[in-house]
Amino acid sequence: MPLYEYQCKECGHNFSIRLHIEEHDKKRPKCPKCGSRKSEHKYSAFFAKTAKKS
Repeated sequence: MPLYEYQCKECGHNFSIRLHIEEHDKKRPKCPKCGSRKSEHKYSAFFAKTAKKS
């Protein structure tokens, strides 16, 4: 499951949450600090680990 980063537009709190891709497209998550659903997805870098050694 991917880890998505959000910022709450109500209180400004930054938080991360793991969601399935289907869940990410359906609704915005609640802010763990104030409970608001007015959150904005933040774009961030990602990390990919491969099994092959180069």
